[in-house]
Amino acid sequence: MTRKQLIIETTSVLVSIILIILGFIFSIGAPEPWYVALFFGLSFAIGGFAKAKEGILATIKNRSLNVEILMILAALGAFIVGDYSEGAILILIFSISGVLESYATSKSEKALTHLLKLAPQTALRYQDGLESEVLVSHLSVGDHVIVKVGSLVPVDGIITEGQTSLNESAITGEFVPVSKMKDSKVYAGSLNIESTIVVRTEKDPKDSVVQKIVDFVKEAQQNKTKSQSFIDKFEKYYVYVVILMAILFMTVPPIFGWWTNAYAFNRGVIVLVVGSPCALVASITPAMLSSLSNAARHRILIKGGNPLENLIGIKAVVMDKTGTITSGVPKVVRIEIASDYNEHEVLSILKAVERQSEHPLAKAISHYLVDIPVDLSIKTSEVSGRGMEAIISGSTWQIGKFDSTISDEISQKLDRCSVLGHTNVLIIKDQIAIGFVALMDTLREHAKDVMKEIKSMGIQTVLLTGDNTYTAKAIASEAGVDHFEANCFPEDKVNRVKSLQKSLGKVMMVGDGINDAPALATSDVSIAMGTGTDVSLETSDIVIMNDRLENIPRTLKLAKRMRKITLQNIIFSTSVILFLLVSNVLGLIELPTGVIAHEMSTILVILNSLRLLIK
Repeated sequence: MTRKQLIIETTSVLVSIILIILGFIFSIGAPEPWYVALFFGLSFAIGGFAKAKEGILATIKNRSLNVEILMILAALGAFIVGDYSEGAILILIFSISGVLESYATSKSEKALTHLLKLAPQTALRYQDGLESEVLVSHLSVGDHVIVKVGSLVPVDGIITEGQTSLNESAITGEFVPVSKMKDSKVYAGSLNIESTIVVRTEKDPKDSVVQKIVDFVKEAQQNKTKSQSFIDKFEKYYVYVVILMAILFMTVPPIFGWWTNAYAFNRGVIVLVVGSPCALVASITPAMLSSLSNAARHRILIKGGNPLENLIGIKAVVMDKTGTITSGVPKVVRIEIASDYNEHEVLSILKAVERQSEHPLAKAISHYLVDIPVDLSIKTSEVSGRGMEAIISGSTWQIGKFDSTISDEISQKLDRCSVLGHTNVLIIKDQIAIGFVALMDTLREHAKDVMKEIKSMGIQTVLLTGDNTYTAKAIASEAGVDHFEANCFPEDKVNRVKSLQKSLGKVMMVGDGINDAPALATSDVSIAMGTGTDVSLETSDIVIMNDRLENIPRTLKLAKRMRKITLQNIIFSTSVILFLLVSNVLGLIELPTGVIAHEMSTILVILNSLRLLIK
């Protein structure tokens, strides 16, 4: 639904309203002028054009009648019996409900894609020392592009020259600038806010994260829930039932002399109006689209309505540790140095060695020792899989996991930290461990509150991690997770998910979308944390783009709200149809009352669904 289409539909409704008002104004008095019927007829034609076209095209495509055709027939029936105003009002209110539904669709699409429109259409290609402006679609993998300050990154790629800060809100929704160095990954649509950089294109532009999100959105809009599919099938056959009922009302009573032909025809037209499943058909789609829009505003991308429906009845939430329940960023919790060594000197050497490493643990240590002065002349070498090594004043210093002799003093402290789940980096001088750095992955903000909130819904929380038992136990205890399992390989996580499905029921898996891909695919509903990597977008049902753990219970609550409102809509719309049909049989309602009651029920159902746009 484009903005232009929504404007056209809204304008048609406004013109119809004006024509109906003119019709009522000029119908005052007797006899009624001939052009009063023209006003109502034009209102019918203009207001009903969009729905009539939609219904006819759908009928041709599906080779079956639909609710749009049913409403057109009802309005035509009203004109035939001379109730011009009722026919025009019927189409008007039907069109208003259509505009409201289109509004829900438009809001959903806008919430999912409005930031993505910022992705640039052109790029500055840098080739053989020359700059040239080209269309982004003409770029190839390996091409270098220049991104100046204030410009948007045109491709997914790697920085080859320069360093800067990027606003990645188009991808993550977070407006805090992210520092980017040489070899850092960047995403199309990010805003360069600090200095010029050169980016090497790593993906074909049509495969960029931005484009994948656009495709993701299209899929979300097109995917129907099981309830929608059922309603569609129900509508297909129910329309014929209503038409058959109307024909029976028009023909059977006059045959037996119960009603006159005119009265029977009028009652048949009322059946077409009140028996139409407009409100029932509108019970689910606007609710689903409003839910998708609500989620998208909080940077939760949901692949259609089915994942939302599947969230109902979740019995267990299974989570990976690193990058999911924890930030994935190690933090120094303590540094222990043997008592017979100069602590300040050891810390200075420790920082001098670690600052030359790109390893995450080394970076955490360097950051922790930010105020410690260092000797910049110290040269180091990296030993793959072990750590850093340096020769200082004739002594060999090693930081990491090297073979060494550990004194009783350090050994006891090291054991205590290991039991607490800390990751320990040894400080070794001439093959003797004289100290160590204890680090630990930090819990995400609000992790404890999120676990508590999930458990308050009657859902079990399970932590699955490849880390050792001590680390897993420490994190699980700190976060308040019900159960944990350590030393899990990807296949172990899959087996555990299957086991929980058998013992408990529906299982939701939350992971980073890469190492957890097999378990994500196995679960009933999968959620990927992070900035939308290829695997997370393709494997997961839901992607939390802003990396906020608190969006997990938010999504569960949204699914429950959608189910509640959908059930309200179905019960209300069905009750109204049954009540009006019975009233028509008993002769208790006339066409104007039937039109207003039936169409207002449709509008109420859609307005009820639009409540999902808020909160």
